[in-house]
Amino acid sequence: MALVEQPSPDLQETEAELVATVHRFAEEVMRPAGRELDRLVDPADVIAAGSPLWDVFARYRQLGLDSLHAGIPDGDPVVQARLGAMVNEELGWGDSGLAVSLAVSNFHKFFVQLSGDAEMLERYCSEGSTEIGCWAVTEPDHGSDSLGFNQPHWNDAAVKANTVARRDGDDYVIRGQKSAWVSNGTIATVATLFCTIDGDRGFGHGGVAVVPLDLPGVSRGKPLDKLGQRALNQGEIYFDDVRIPARNMLIPPEIYGFTVEGVLTIANSFMGSTFVGCARAAYELALAYAKERVQGGVPITDHQSVRARLFSMFARVEAARALARRTVEINAAQPPGLVQHSIASKTFCTRTAFEVASDAVQIFGGNGLTREYPIETILRDARASMIEDGCNEMLGLVGAAKLIDG
Repeated sequence: MALVEQPSPDLQETEAELVATVHRFAEEVMRPAGRELDRLVDPADVIAAGSPLWDVFARYRQLGLDSLHAGIPDGDPVVQARLGAMVNEELGWGDSGLAVSLAVSNFHKFFVQLSGDAEMLERYCSEGSTEIGCWAVTEPDHGSDSLGFNQPHWNDAAVKANTVARRDGDDYVIRGQKSAWVSNGTIATVATLFCTIDGDRGFGHGGVAVVPLDLPGVSRGKPLDKLGQRALNQGEIYFDDVRIPARNMLIPPEIYGFTVEGVLTIANSFMGSTFVGCARAAYELALAYAKERVQGGVPITDHQSVRARLFSMFARVEAARALARRTVEINAAQPPGLVQHSIASKTFCTRTAFEVASDAVQIFGGNGLTREYPIETILRDARASMIEDGCNEMLGLVGAAKLIDG
């Protein structure tokens, strides 16, 4: 039995229709586009004019999914969170790299809504806005350590950030670099910038600013050429004395650590649900192939070893889905959520996606190693997930510290 129908007996008719609509979008738009984008040799072609990437963005906005990812309240928060998890699973089933790109394109909206700033709300959150956001956090010398809000290095002044903002009258002046791993980095029109303030008190003395990327002093690197999630544009952003109004620094140092914890809670929860979809895609492809592939005169589903492997894959996908769903419901019922649950979801579900995809390749045999079949793409995409949005090992340390130290 394939898992196209997500079991959720208490969904309202309109909610079930939305999930079905997103599934069609994932199947008819995301999968073909993701396959084409993955095959492009030059990552610059992924974002070129005429690329199918832009049709994916246009169709995504037409469906109104940008509002869902922006976290705009709409009814019971637990119901909305569960629906969001189902939507993210479908997007991850379609193409995980595109799913990440689409979701992070709305990242700035969450902070702008918190600000209540009328001008920014009109520019970035009004209906029909085509601004593309990015989460500018990772740096050349700092990756997951810049998210370790409860780790010993967090307030160590000897740990120097690569991107620093300093107050200058009514403005902040930003200087430095964000690394090539910024998702949407070379296509974004606005950055949600996580940076240190003054640069002499460690990561803990940081802030979050909304930075339009058409300002003087902003420049970009080339799109990153990478193993997996090749449909997801990533690249460097440089800040050469970029000046922003002080009101654009939406999060001050006093609540920066709390903000990083909250963002990890949201982002890791998203990753969990999304890579349940990736794992599910791998399982479904393997099941369909095993029913058709004949070895020893019979379909390989007649061989006990294949049956056992398929059932193990099925069980792991279901377990990952259960954890991802429970996590979003807990976080919605107890805002701002519990970061340890989100980290558990992210690390477990991404590892499950990679393991299930690896098992799927084994079922495909030699065919699984060729680019003729999509399973090798899913394996590469799943491998990337255990590093992005915080590598799983570092996140485990943050989650453990939360359990032990509170």
